[in-house]
Amino acid sequence: MAKTNTPTGQRTIIGFDFGKKYIGVAVGQEITGSASPLGSIKANDGIPHWDSLSNYLKEWQPDLIVVGLPLNMDGSEQQLTKDARKFGNRIAGRFGLNVEFQDERLTTADAKEQLFSRGGYKNLKKDNIDAESARLIIESFFEQSYQ
Repeated sequence: MAKTNTPTGQRTIIGFDFGKKYIGVAVGQEITGSASPLGSIKANDGIPHWDSLSNYLKEWQPDLIVVGLPLNMDGSEQQLTKDARKFGNRIAGRFGLNVEFQDERLTTADAKEQLFSRGGYKNLKKDNIDAESARLIIESFFEQSYQ
């Protein structure tokens, strides 16, 4: 499933906001430096529904995967951080894609704030929050990569 070497700056990126029950998904384009939320994948104790995940990869043909790393506020790792790394490594092994990890501290709070400002409480559905978090993970990856 791995694509040919698309030049840096022109890659399509799929971002994941890892969670034990749901994994948010977004797609980003390096050329525009922006991303869009796609939805979420159900997970069972952090193990994704692989067919759903595979469908996103087939549809978007990403050059790179970015997985959010849920670090503690002091930057230290927790069990969920290790689980997110394991998830990213499984994607790399299963689909032959390059995976990078991005600090995702505060993205869920940011996502809720942005969704609320655009649509009030009705916009704060779990699926929306997870996908919006994945979008923010990709955009923070862009910001960090191109400073």
